[in-house]
Amino acid sequence: MINLSKELIRQIIADGGFQTPKDIGDYLKDPYGIEISAEYVSHITDVVIEHARLWQNRPLGSVYPFVFMDAIYYKVKEDSKIKNRGVKDVLVFIVDGLLGFKEAISASYPESVIQRCIIHQLRNTFKYVSYKDSKEVMNDFKLVYKAINEAEALSALDIVEEKWVKKYPTAIRIWRDNWDVISPFFSFPQKIRTIMYTTNIIEGVNRQFRKVTKTKSTFPSDESLLKILYLASQNIMKKWTVRYRDWDSIYNQLSIYFDNRI
Repeated sequence: MINLSKELIRQIIADGGFQTPKDIGDYLKDPYGIEISAEYVSHITDVVIEHARLWQNRPLGSVYPFVFMDAIYYKVKEDSKIKNRGVKDVLVFIVDGLLGFKEAISASYPESVIQRCIIHQLRNTFKYVSYKDSKEVMNDFKLVYKAINEAEALSALDIVEEKWVKKYPTAIRIWRDNWDVISPFFSFPQKIRTIMYTTNIIEGVNRQFRKVTKTKSTFPSDESLLKILYLASQNIMKKWTVRYRDWDSIYNQLSIYFDNRI
């Protein structure tokens, strides 16, 4: 049995760009030419938990302009808890239609803007529209979400409703019912709307998580899942090297809109 110090394992984890504990086991196996059991890999990679706990509890900024929210459900054999770690303010939350997001955000950050992802809203709409009409309905809804302000958007929605409500009542109703989280979008200039338009940023992260967890239907514990997600997140963040285009201009616009909050 090879005995590896925690310091060596920490260095290997920091340098290797691994996505799963198995990747670490494969890396350790190659130079020695021996098989390393899954149990031993699990044991030595427990040091990942130390890294993950430190990362989970790292200091956060007090104010975030945008927070994108999405969710993945995993089955684990132990209960999980989510803790609030002291972010003082978020200007805009961009969320999909998952039940509970709006209420949870409003309870913790009552002054934050909550914006429904327009892409998710459209996807939900077309669940209730037949394929043969989908192109025409899409073109009609473009007049809604591309309107220059909320008044114009509501006028466009009235036209869409008059045209399609008898045939697709649910498709229209979900816009009316969710207008309070769709309409904030129209208060902002185009550069900010482009950011608020979709939760694709966080969905891209979740796609990477799914890649490294797809072979397991259930995890034996929260910590076993945490190992994999932490390693994957570190690998993902190494690729975040490009600053958002025109961010200085966007930040200035946010400073005007959210006076004294950033």
